[in-house]
Amino acid sequence: MYFIVVKFAVKPESAEQFMDLVTPFTQATRAEPGNLWFDWSRSVEDPNEFVLVEAFLDDDAAGAHVSSDHFKAGLESMRPVLSATPRIVSRKVDGDSWGEMGELQIG
Repeated sequence: MYFIVVKFAVKPESAEQFMDLVTPFTQATRAEPGNLWFDWSRSVEDPNEFVLVEAFLDDDAAGAHVSSDHFKAGLESMRPVLSATPRIVSRKVDGDSWGEMGELQIG
């Protein structure tokens, strides 16, 4: 699977509306057949930083995502409200789901 984490620095005046802005992009991506997850979080240290954790099943799914119309539209909708170029980690890894943390077992 492709496992991707992206950090978005949002202009302070746009931070409260950012999640509303990315909702269409998020919904369209989650509906893609090869999308495993597409989850947003907001930094607890910087209220203007949003973190996207996403995963796609394989090369075809990742390629279809970045080639989609909603991908291009989503990026363009974000552009005016970002204060810096997003930072990304994108890696192909084994597996197709979350695993349990071995160092902290509950139950």
